[in-house]
Amino acid sequence: MNPRLKELLGVLDLEEIELNVYRGQNEPGREGRLFGGQVAAQALVAARRTVGDVPAHSLHGYFLRPGDPAVPVLYTVDRIRDGRSFQTRRVVAVQRGKAIFNMACSFHAAEPGYEHQAPMPESPDPETLPTWAERVAENLDRLPEEVRAWAPRPRPIDMRHVHPPTFLGGKPEPGPTLSWFRIEQPLPADDPAHEAILTYVTDMGLVDSIVRHHGRKGPLGPVMVASLDHAVWFHQPPRVDDWLLYQQESPGAHGARGFARGMIFARDGTLVASVAQEGLVRPVGKQGKPEDRSQ
Repeated sequence: MNPRLKELLGVLDLEEIELNVYRGQNEPGREGRLFGGQVAAQALVAARRTVGDVPAHSLHGYFLRPGDPAVPVLYTVDRIRDGRSFQTRRVVAVQRGKAIFNMACSFHAAEPGYEHQAPMPESPDPETLPTWAERVAENLDRLPEEVRAWAPRPRPIDMRHVHPPTFLGGKPEPGPTLSWFRIEQPLPADDPAHEAILTYVTDMGLVDSIVRHHGRKGPLGPVMVASLDHAVWFHQPPRVDDWLLYQQESPGAHGARGFARGMIFARDGTLVASVAQEGLVRPVGKQGKPEDRSQ
């Protein structure tokens, strides 16, 4: 197994401290602040532990403070409602006594109903696209200094970009972006890790789809970025051990905030999940505001 994937699966295996309280370790090698996808995925795992085998259908979270990669995260689950069809949970993630993330999530027992979906966009097959390592090697000398420090490291997710992100050589331009992703280790079909890993991946690239309209060094100067909130809707049971296509786009931005949304398709064209996020995209050049690390 990919050592980084093994680490990620370990990070998603939370320790139960007491009833409704769980402790999560962090991915090694992270610098600065925690990856928001990790925190959201761990919060979902904590909530899932309290509902049994009922799958998640949606989650809505807010990133409140930057997380510290050196400090474990405590997750407290509030069992708001246990209905016949739906179960609702609230999760608060805490470090050093302060909330860094809070999330509401809902779980729904499977039942029949009407079906329709958006069509899957056309895309090259993932096997024809460069790997992450190949993209990094091609652009290493042109990567921003802060990206150059972490980009060459092995990653737990095999991600193949049709449209590279701006920090990996992608050019500023409007329109949606596409990328394929999967894990290389097969998992049982009913393993809750599919939901957690999908949630982890959904935080990759969404803010960059906002930046892509203007470039990392636009007319207002360089930008600092951070995820402000995050939402995922699960339409079908995901299988992250097979290729999934992630379409992302940003319909608009204003006031140092931008909105991004995405759709995730299975390789057979099935719409698996929808995603939405608002991100802080704050100019820090001469015409912009100073960088504020409180967000």
